[in-house]
Amino acid sequence: MDVILGLLYVVILFSLVAVQVLILVFMERKVSAWIQSRIGPNRVGPWGLLQTTADIIKLITKENIRNIQSDKVIFFLAPILAFVAPFAGFVTIPVAENLGIQDLNMGAVYVFALGSSMVFSVIWAGYGSNNRYALIGAMRSAAQMISYEIPLVTSVLGVFLIAGTLSMREIVALQESGTWYVIYQPLGFILFLVAATAEANRAPFDLPEAESELVAGFHTEYSGMKFAFFFLAEYTEMLVACSLMTVLFLGGWLIPFVDNSQIPWWIHIFVFIFKVYSMIFLMMWFRWTFPRLRVDHLMQFGWKVLLPFALVNLVVTGAVALWLKS
Repeated sequence: MDVILGLLYVVILFSLVAVQVLILVFMERKVSAWIQSRIGPNRVGPWGLLQTTADIIKLITKENIRNIQSDKVIFFLAPILAFVAPFAGFVTIPVAENLGIQDLNMGAVYVFALGSSMVFSVIWAGYGSNNRYALIGAMRSAAQMISYEIPLVTSVLGVFLIAGTLSMREIVALQESGTWYVIYQPLGFILFLVAATAEANRAPFDLPEAESELVAGFHTEYSGMKFAFFFLAEYTEMLVACSLMTVLFLGGWLIPFVDNSQIPWWIHIFVFIFKVYSMIFLMMWFRWTFPRLRVDHLMQFGWKVLLPFALVNLVVTGAVALWLKS
């Protein structure tokens, strides 16, 4: 019975994530059109709402082409791992007070560990494709993800010091008074936002798939649903990162300065979604506003700017917390 219930949770979660990705792709097209003074999708369905659905149907019906010299097993497993890693991160993210699949005591560590495993799928995709452009893109992506993973994790250590717990449900509960942790950790929030954007390979940090240099980066040789899984993984990772920002810095589902115990659970869900989508809009705005960084500038920014600021933020937070405790 427990196995059946677990599978049911997975199916429901996958359906919800897939719907969110469809919405995000449409949203990104509309945001890019708005920034570039265009209309955006407006032909398929009312107001272009079915454009993303049409794209999915197109990818499903496309032939899956594989380089005859590629490693068949690694080439097949890479897109699956790319999606499964961020998808599994949703298991511990609460969207309302009693709405979440599993509340782990080390929930935050679990999510960051899964995020780190994304680098394996990228390396597999580049190596297994037997394509020079794909391999260069994979090497770039691996270097970038490892470099930005350190400031990403370091930027939230201040929140864990203040909260005294790694359980995300408890971290949200501690922000119920209306004092969100973004007020105590503004630098940590900015660092996390920038590092999460780079970790998801979003512009202006999209060096691994720079079209003018590397065709399509590590997924150059992929087509059909295998390519769709990489596409799905990118938006799922962005969704997980923005959900983490909402939980750790923005009070999760809580509305500030009101008695949240009197508010219905479905309103809390809408509040959580609104906060998440606000952060996603920021990431999309970055993509269509800032130019792509050069490779050396990208690495220098991670090691010489983000990491020192993250360490300073951690040391100051620890010193203040120790002083207040004493």
